[in-house]
Amino acid sequence: MNRTILRRWQVLLVALGVVVTVMMGIMVGGCYLDDHRINQHKETAIADVVSAGRFKSAVSFVAADGQVHNPRLGVLYPTHLTTGQRISVEYDSRNPDVVRVAGRGAELAWRPAISVTVISWLVIGAVMVALAEFARRRPARPSEGPEADSATAEAPEAPEDRSGAPESGEPATDAESAGTQTGEPVTDAESTPA
Repeated sequence: MNRTILRRWQVLLVALGVVVTVMMGIMVGGCYLDDHRINQHKETAIADVVSAGRFKSAVSFVAADGQVHNPRLGVLYPTHLTTGQRISVEYDSRNPDVVRVAGRGAELAWRPAISVTVISWLVIGAVMVALAEFARRRPARPSEGPEADSATAEAPEAPEDRSGAPESGEPATDAESAGTQTGEPVTDAESTPA
């Protein structure tokens, strides 16, 4: 894994962590906004818990206008509820679908938001460290491909040893070859037969 790919993975992981953090911030902010709306136009009622879950519980209650409401998104702060339980709820009289369990507020949203954010960053940090360690321990591969072939083709060839060969391209005589091998000059008398 080269540095460019490692860098891209690190940026992607950090971006993911930022997205999770922003989402948790929006969730907490939304809870405070809902609480503000309820507090501005608060009405109370007795509701029946239709279904109970850790993250969502459905309730049914009769509002001050005499209509039965069953909020599609459930009740806010639904922990520790059981199906069939009768509870007191507070809701926005202008929009009864915004309802919360009486006595509970946005402060309860901080704990899950912080937990999710911290766990997300711990996982992201562990993955980033593992990727960096993998990239550090993996040996670099030699360059291969067309660039290596072209570099080999462009490499200059070693010059051939042409010492003793005549520049004119004519074949050397036996006497010239003998003189070249011994290193002594060949005279006319030696080259003329007796």
